Amino acid sequence: MTTRSVSVRKPPAAVPAPASDGVGTEAAARVADVLLLFAGGPRYLGVSAISRELGISKAVVHRILRSLVSREMLATDDGVPGYRLGPAAVALGVSALRRFDARAAAAPVLRRLRDQTGETTTLSGLVGDQRVYLDQFESRNEIKMTVEIGTRFPLHAGSSGKVILASLPADRREAILAGPRAALTERTVTGEAELRADLAVIGADGVAASMGERQADAGSVAAALLGPDGEVHGAISVCGPAYRFTPEAVERYRVLVREAAEEIRAGWAWLQDSASQGE
Repeated sequence: MTTRSVSVRKPPAAVPAPASDGVGTEAAARVADVLLLFAGGPRYLGVSAISRELGISKAVVHRILRSLVSREMLATDDGVPGYRLGPAAVALGVSALRRFDARAAAAPVLRRLRDQTGETTTLSGLVGDQRVYLDQFESRNEIKMTVEIGTRFPLHAGSSGKVILASLPADRREAILAGPRAALTERTVTGEAELRADLAVIGADGVAASMGERQADAGSVAAALLGPDGEVHGAISVCGPAYRFTPEAVERYRVLVREAAEEIRAGWAWLQDSASQGE
């Protein structure tokens, strides 16, 4: 058997963990170091190369690799020695790139939308069967609405969640509707028939409005944010105190958020095209 020499870029030096972290932290660090070797080195890596570069035993490396393969973070190919990044790792990378690009594309548009409306504007991302606020540009008004960045919310409550839910493929939407629908406020729509009727209208329009459905006394208007692939990845919204969301204001915001969502999508596609051309 011939031994092939490979050159890999070592991951950044690990910061020593506090002694109280124990064995669990050390094991997690080893798993992360193995994955980082694949990010910075050749496409395929074997047990011996990983053991040599990280200074850990082949037995430990083999256990880590088996665990990562079982979770599709790594994979093997017939007739090719070694391991490569698997579909789960690729999905994580794509998801991170999409969110980064979405925020970069959305920032100037949401800032301008905040100035046009005088209200807080937000960017939400779809995470599993929930949504998370990724960014916001706060209103300059003394009385305003702010959101919790990074906190997960269900899709059936509020304009951002409902416009995402209405824009999902039918099978995924049905799976979510089959789950529990908690009332976040007294105005949250939880009845199946009423919610389905709302989603049908929202899906046809691409824009949703909400008055106190996720947060009491708050109004919002949201548009679905479609990615360059045509699939819904989140939403943008204008939100503020409900008393300022008059019927006239809501109609104006509907037009503005729809236009802003289209502008963000175009900018997002441009960023991804530029990134692929630079590879």
